[in-house]
Amino acid sequence: MQDYIFNTTNEKIDTSEIDRVIKFACKHLNIKNPLLNIVIVDNEKIREINREYRNKDAVTDVISFAFEEVNDVEYDDIRFLGEIYISYERCKSQASDYGHSVRREFCYLAVHGLLHLLGYDHMNEEDKKVMRALEEEILNEYDIKR
Repeated sequence: MQDYIFNTTNEKIDTSEIDRVIKFACKHLNIKNPLLNIVIVDNEKIREINREYRNKDAVTDVISFAFEEVNDVEYDDIRFLGEIYISYERCKSQASDYGHSVRREFCYLAVHGLLHLLGYDHMNEEDKKVMRALEEEILNEYDIKR
């Protein structure tokens, strides 16, 4: 993967950890040659995206747009997964609320967004259990504990 993480906020954010956890998760999930973008935004921008694309006028932590939901998008063995938008402001506040590090929350949101790109969801309890277990498995093996 090449540069695919974009910080659109005014904050200095070290994105190297997100790069490593995404690469680890893709390897763990046996995703070969993934291509995706991660865009780090502020609360105002994620609220705008949430309102425009999900008809929800509220700040959220992460939104994913999966390319594969539209088509099976593959070209020269590259798997085009989609885009993940993460609110860094929301990430920091949730880390505080949940009593863990911003590092852990940031990695969690990136993995959560990646799993959405791969078709996982948490709309019902059974799907939620599957997705949560996979998130924890990836983060624990990456050595990010609660």
